[in-house]
Amino acid sequence: MKDEHQISNEELAGCIDHTLLQATATKEQIEQACRQAKDYAFHTVCINGRWLALAAELLAGSKVAVGGVVSLPLGADSTKVKVAQTRESIFAGADEIDMVADLAAIIEGDSRYLLGQLQAVLKVCRSMRPAVVLKVIIESAALSDDQKVFACRIAQQAGADFVKTSTGLHPAGGATLEDIRLMRETAPRCKVKAAGGIRTAKQAIEMLAAGAQRIGTSSAVQIMEEFKAQQ
Repeated sequence: MKDEHQISNEELAGCIDHTLLQATATKEQIEQACRQAKDYAFHTVCINGRWLALAAELLAGSKVAVGGVVSLPLGADSTKVKVAQTRESIFAGADEIDMVADLAAIIEGDSRYLLGQLQAVLKVCRSMRPAVVLKVIIESAALSDDQKVFACRIAQQAGADFVKTSTGLHPAGGATLEDIRLMRETAPRCKVKAAGGIRTAKQAIEMLAAGAQRIGTSSAVQIMEEFKAQQ
């Protein structure tokens, strides 16, 4: 955990997943996002499957990872579909997968279904060399605390690399500091990705200080420019 007096520009940028998930995003915008990610040394560019091959080509030879999304934004696809989408995303060039969990299973406390689905997707990620990182999106703003705890525990039991707060597309909202702390406490073997509504350097720093290891944001460039101006 770091505060703003302990973190460098490079460290902050290295925690950011530069995100562009609008359905209307064009090839030109994806190309721009990839250039920005290299210029600022962001950790990952997170995009829809449509653009993964292009991003993988543009980012080849750089340190920027390619991130793909699965079952965004609803999480309601069948396990078979999620597995197929994960495999296709990886073969297109994804180094990391952000998958929306089945929210009905979380709300109903259906541990068998949720665990089985996460294990099936994780099996694909782990079969790759090198292994592909799996982040499980629980849409925390739409859940009660008990449901958040349940989701995090199942994700940890499955062996997921990250639990992630939000898609950023749900009307209930995005990441909160309280949710970051709860997720860290509940699933200590998982890392935490904060996403949804993070638009300022102050918010990003607070999320990292609360225990997040990764920040997902479509405001990455603005955050870095704001942070540099404060130095």
